[in-house]
Amino acid sequence: MTNISLFDLQNSVIDPNAFAKLEDYFLICQTLLDLFKSTNPTRIISPTDHNYMFYQYDGNYGHKITRPINTDLFIERSRDFKAAFGRFESFLEDVRRYQDASSRQRSINNYCLTNEVNKVVYTIQQSIGCIGDSFENPNQSRKRIGQLFELFTKIIIRKLGLECESRNITIPIPGFDGYTMSYELDLVISRNKAVITAETNLIHPVEVVGSVKTTSKDRIDKIFLDKHMLTKLLGRDIPVIAIFLHDVQRAKKGNSIFGVNSTFKSNHFLGYTVSLNKLDGVYYIDPRPIMVENTRLQEQIRDFQQFLVRDVWTLTNR
Repeated sequence: MTNISLFDLQNSVIDPNAFAKLEDYFLICQTLLDLFKSTNPTRIISPTDHNYMFYQYDGNYGHKITRPINTDLFIERSRDFKAAFGRFESFLEDVRRYQDASSRQRSINNYCLTNEVNKVVYTIQQSIGCIGDSFENPNQSRKRIGQLFELFTKIIIRKLGLECESRNITIPIPGFDGYTMSYELDLVISRNKAVITAETNLIHPVEVVGSVKTTSKDRIDKIFLDKHMLTKLLGRDIPVIAIFLHDVQRAKKGNSIFGVNSTFKSNHFLGYTVSLNKLDGVYYIDPRPIMVENTRLQEQIRDFQQFLVRDVWTLTNR
């Protein structure tokens, strides 16, 4: 591809038909990395969190500044990304072949030690986020970026040979004839296409409900409440998981506008766990340090790689 501009990539991001398969995500990321190499946007290291940086675009894009980018995860060189993406595709094929036995395969475990699954997913999604940040009005693309992360996650799960779809359900409220509650479910995951009948109450016993968000900010409480309400209204435990990209945002720190703030509310997370219920799995691509260091949080917050290799098979084997 030649003479591709950031404006072209903006059009791709908002095109409702532009992302249908994994290769589409690869292509837009590869194109942006090539563009960065040729245009050389300003690269700014956060003075408060040195493993995060920002790109600043030139005057053609109003000197817009991107979201914080974790340099430990983001693959900046186009050539390195292309090679990593090839290995990522092979990993998905291996997990599809071994399924439940994936976590016992030495080659898969050794590959996971490189953290490359998280790196590839993070690089692709944050590339889309960087394109979104270049819009004159960020609100033009904010919702779309979240939608593309949800679709990206679905495609990855389907590559494992699993069923994965969005679903809108309407649940009758017990004891109140004619009254219902509606739910929009980001993901419904199962090993085989479940047949929904009146007896299964809209979610089959072998299905797992998933929520996919780029950040937990202002959203984590709803996911806990959804688990509680679905279980209560349907009269049986409904497995609910959450997948997040990260929990950071740019913030002013001292005299710098390039600080990084955490948007993860650990006390709220633990409070909902105690007062409502535990979720059946919470997965991050870019976890905050507290999630690794706090033993209470360690019990629930896990690596996205673990979800693909082990947990999704355990959860769907009921």
